[in-house]
Amino acid sequence: MKRKEIFVRYERCTGCRSCELACAVSHTAARNLFGALLGGERPQKRLYVDQVGRVKAPAVCRQCEEPPCVAVCITGAMHRREDGVNVVALRRCIGCWMCAMACPFGAVGRGEGKAVKCDRECLDEEGVPACVRACPTGALVFQTVEEFEAERRLAAAVSFR
Repeated sequence: MKRKEIFVRYERCTGCRSCELACAVSHTAARNLFGALLGGERPQKRLYVDQVGRVKAPAVCRQCEEPPCVAVCITGAMHRREDGVNVVALRRCIGCWMCAMACPFGAVGRGEGKAVKCDRECLDEEGVPACVRACPTGALVFQTVEEFEAERRLAAAVSFR
């Protein structure tokens, strides 16, 4: 079975930040905003909605095959799991931010002195990431590369009619 990735349909993103909130909440013990806040947790997002000019879009980890963030990590905190997901071992991270500087997609953020990024630990019962589920416009999708490419090709073909 081919691995699914989170892709962005940039033309659909409104910059509402629902994905950021869902991501942060899904990484709390309570798994809901009010429970997390009442329990004293500080939800930490792992994707970031940025704006360049008039375009708003989430910066999502692309889970690179040869990740520059892993290559530059001097402590080995940033590493690739056996399932192919690039993650941060927070206890080993020293907050040097080399990984953030090396990421060409801006997908590594700063969280309480440590690097944070998408770790795919936010899947629901159906295996869909919280950010994708929360997106009201369908800007985020969870598909294989082949599925996303086919969708993009079809959209391009239809636009020429």
